[in-house]
Amino acid sequence: MSAPSPLGEKAAAARLSTLRHIAGIISLVAGLIILAALITQITDQISVGRFEPTEYFAFFTIQTAMINIVVLIAGGIMALRLDRDTRLYTAIRASVFSYAIVTGVVYNLLLRDVPNADGYVGPVWPNESLHVWIPIYIALDWLLTPGRVRIGWKTLWLAVSYPLIWVGVTMLRGEFTGWYPYPFLEPDGPNGVMGVVTYVVGIAAFIIVLAALAVVINRVHTRGVRGVGHGRRNTGEIPVVRADLR
Repeated sequence: MSAPSPLGEKAAAARLSTLRHIAGIISLVAGLIILAALITQITDQISVGRFEPTEYFAFFTIQTAMINIVVLIAGGIMALRLDRDTRLYTAIRASVFSYAIVTGVVYNLLLRDVPNADGYVGPVWPNESLHVWIPIYIALDWLLTPGRVRIGWKTLWLAVSYPLIWVGVTMLRGEFTGWYPYPFLEPDGPNGVMGVVTYVVGIAAFIIVLAALAVVINRVHTRGVRGVGHGRRNTGEIPVVRADLR
């Protein structure tokens, strides 16, 4: 079997670099779309006198949307500047992958047809972007974008930690204020406390499964690729990238 041609390797590397740059630009655009969606929602609610910052920013969708803005814009810049993402960023992106799918699934199964208590109907495109199109983009991006390093199973703990903290803070706040961002979290709702526990445990388990799927996809992508593993399968040592140390 003949050895790979240096010219062929350079051409393949150039194609991957081009794909990574394109993905970086799309990531920047997606981050700006989310920012525009939040601004649109906030300004519309202010215009009708119903904007409550302490409630608006308490929603899981809104908090993960703000996380997505930072992660997507940072990832876009990284894709334009570096050949590969850092390990920490890759682990965070895997967590974002799980949050995006959970957001899309929970909204479309449980919340899409639930009206606001005051009858308010907001602009359609921001809602659809946050709950449908951005989750789809983030899932496809994880499946298709090159240039990530291999991550370990500890990523599962990172992925589930934020949602559990969010649930804890939300339930504690609800005890004092009587307000819960989603109907399925209300202890006095039709499903009672056990219903809340069932939903929380189910969603947490779903997030762990999705994070595990993200790790599996990552390991399939990085199998046998030099410089992205942990020194196994003859992949070689990982070169130290300064951004990894930040």
